[in-house]
Amino acid sequence: MFGKQLIDSDYIKCLNNLIMSAKIIDGKLLATKVKDQVSSAVTELSHKNIFPGLATIIVGDDPASSIYVKNKGKSAKEVGIKSFQYAFPENVLEKDLLKLINELNLNNVVDGILVQLPLPSHINSDLVIDSIDPSKDVDGFNVLNAGRIFIGRDGVIPCTPLGCLLMLRSVNKELRGKNAVIIGRSNIVGKPMAQLLLNEDCTVTIVHSKTNNIQEIVKEADIVIAAVGIANLVKSNWIKKDAIAIDVGINRIKLEGKNKLVGDIDFNEVKEIASFISPVPGGVGPMTIACLLMNTVLQCSKRNNIVLTDNLINLF
Repeated sequence: MFGKQLIDSDYIKCLNNLIMSAKIIDGKLLATKVKDQVSSAVTELSHKNIFPGLATIIVGDDPASSIYVKNKGKSAKEVGIKSFQYAFPENVLEKDLLKLINELNLNNVVDGILVQLPLPSHINSDLVIDSIDPSKDVDGFNVLNAGRIFIGRDGVIPCTPLGCLLMLRSVNKELRGKNAVIIGRSNIVGKPMAQLLLNEDCTVTIVHSKTNNIQEIVKEADIVIAAVGIANLVKSNWIKKDAIAIDVGINRIKLEGKNKLVGDIDFNEVKEIASFISPVPGGVGPMTIACLLMNTVLQCSKRNNIVLTDNLINLF
């Protein structure tokens, strides 16, 4: 009888562990769904003799940036978006970069312009980004789009926060009233993510390097968005049971003599506590590119005064 109780106890413990393990938010699968809808929208536009075009600009020869831009171009072609790629050497003059952007602003076959960041130190990144026509700013970084999103008006939503929002909606359509904590206050992710979640009627807190008692604040969250760039920062004791954890971080570390990509969330620990968790890689990354394609098609349709059959933003 005593032995049977031990077996039953171990069996129950095993079942509980299985139950507690978080469901994975598969960014690759969701991105495929987004791209399928984008492809359908491109076909719809083609019937009206309109063909969306995306221009990408890269400065220098950073390997990671080069691969990223190449993947963006490849993904654009896969859904039927025309891809125009421009590469400048590291020492390009700022005026030459601005000249190209101005030409692309006036080019009707280009609906989206993306400048791969970071730029070399001799170039004013803010000046470059703000020189992009806001209607073609598919990254959503132009100050006018940032301002529109901040005050709740129609504007281009930055790709990574939009991807995070769609991932959240895919697992919980009712975000109203949720307590959300964002780790990181960047203009690219943290700040726009906060505004998007406020628009969803969440109660939002941003924590950062100067915040006191970060762990205790994060522990109260129903939704955690980690976007700070510190490998495996968020441990299981930071997470409330059944919280949703979205990991934006991409960090390259050495593990057993090999390079490995990990996020800001300690995946193996937190998956035992959270209800849903996004992996790195295979989570937010694919969704960011998919949302870039979405933004390009949406801006193309707006610039041509066409209402698409499917509302891409409310896909999930």
